[in-house]
Parts: sequence; structure tokens; C-alpha cells
Amino acid sequence: QVQLVESGGGSVQAGASLRLSCAASGGTFSRCIMGWFRQAPGKEREFVAGINWSGGSTNYRDSVKGRFTISRDNAKNTVYLQMNGLKPEDTAVYYCAADPSGMPHLAVLRAVDYWGQGTQVIVSS
Repeated sequence: QVQLVESGGGSVQAGASLRLSCAASGGTFSRCIMGWFRQAPGKEREFVAGINWSGGSTNYRDSVKGRFTISRDNAKNTVYLQMNGLKPEDTAVYYCAADPSGMPHLAVLRAVDYWGQGTQVIVSS
């Protein structure tokens, strides 16, 4: 069982930066593919970024490529999402996710077993 706790959300102006953190406990963090998803009001939850076991492989949705960076620190059981150049359309609740069954080289989450509680990001124009 993996528990995930996000932090770092907030309300910012367009163009600003935020760094989200997700602290994991209770499981084998280093053997989980980790990722970030988001859900805007009235919309489906969508994939944002993924990272493989070692952190050497990452994957992003097209709309955040070049602006967001996912990283992880296995010694601290923490995954991060650095968000630069924020836009109003990035406004959403951001969720940390863990896939404990994926292959170690993959940065794609196919079976998310664990979710965090979410952290709100609001970007105003």
C-alpha cells in the first residue's frame, strides 16, 4: 500500500512558476512508475507527465512539453512537477499517481493503483 501526499499548489498569475511535490510512504516507491494527472472543472482527468523507476525516462502531454518537468528523488520517496510559464488553461486539481506494476524502463502509467488527494493550481490571466 502506497500513500501519496501532494503539496505546492496555489494561485498565481499567468507566466509564473510552481513546483508540486508528492511524498510517498508505505510502499516500494523506487519500483513505481510515477506520474501527475490533472482535472479541470467539468472535464475528465487527464495525464500530464510520467517518469520511470530510475528517473531516466519521462513522458509528457503535448500541451505541457517544454514548460513542465517531472523528476523524482528515490532517496526521499518524492516526485516533483516543476511548472514554468503557467497558463490559465493549466488551472486544475493536480493528482500524483503511482503504477507499481509497470516495467522499469517505461514512463507510461497503465495501471494506477494509488492516487494522492490532489492539490489545486489556479492560474489567472
